[in-house]
Amino acid sequence: MQPLVSIITPMYNNANVIEKTIRSVLKQTYSNWELLLVDDASTDEIETVLKPYVDKDSRIKLFVHKNNEGAAKARNLGTKMAKGNYIAFLDADDLWESHKLQLQVAQLKSNNTDVCYGSYEWVDSNGKSLNKKVHVLKSLTYNKLLKANYIGNLTGIYNSEKLGKIYTKDLKKRQDWLLWLEALKRSEKPAVGIIKTIAYYRITEGSLSSNKTNLIKHNFNVYRIGLGFSFLKSVVYLIQFFNEHLLVKKRLIRPIT
Repeated sequence: MQPLVSIITPMYNNANVIEKTIRSVLKQTYSNWELLLVDDASTDEIETVLKPYVDKDSRIKLFVHKNNEGAAKARNLGTKMAKGNYIAFLDADDLWESHKLQLQVAQLKSNNTDVCYGSYEWVDSNGKSLNKKVHVLKSLTYNKLLKANYIGNLTGIYNSEKLGKIYTKDLKKRQDWLLWLEALKRSEKPAVGIIKTIAYYRITEGSLSSNKTNLIKHNFNVYRIGLGFSFLKSVVYLIQFFNEHLLVKKRLIRPIT
């Protein structure tokens, strides 16, 4: 029997894109999965769009927040309801390659590791390539991840049997980075990176914020609130983050060749 993979997808007013996301899961060559859709009190027609998929495939399950509570709480609800040996994440406007889960489950088994992630490409709102690929490191430690967010959340998967379920603190931004930090903190081995493209990150308005003040604030909150570092230690790591961030943009985000 293949291990069960729980896929958690938080949603908020994504009726216009969610079908393509679900179809990318349905096309997976690895079939033993459950898709946990968490609607964070959307005001569009997303539940109408979702109904045929939920009714047709018992692997697809829908949970609805009565009030809008944010991405962190939506992911946490999905995590609470997950039954899988592994837990993965896919936001409502992103897409997976058909071999994504098969490659990652094989990697987790063969390397006897607990966390896996991979490279992904940027696409526009219509799914058209922007000719940019985020290349990943082959291996990633907790200390390396502290310096910059090297794991694209749409590519991450962890062994919940070994590490336990991981719930993240309710930060407005960067709560996914905090989750992967906790995963590597619990793991005895580095995460394994898949160099092949395994996912597509949809670039929409606001995806790549140029507001440096907000970026500083959100990253500081990861260190100070999320990890409980002292003020001084948080500042030191924030400086390291921006040094590392420049290297990431220069070395790892490159045109597709």
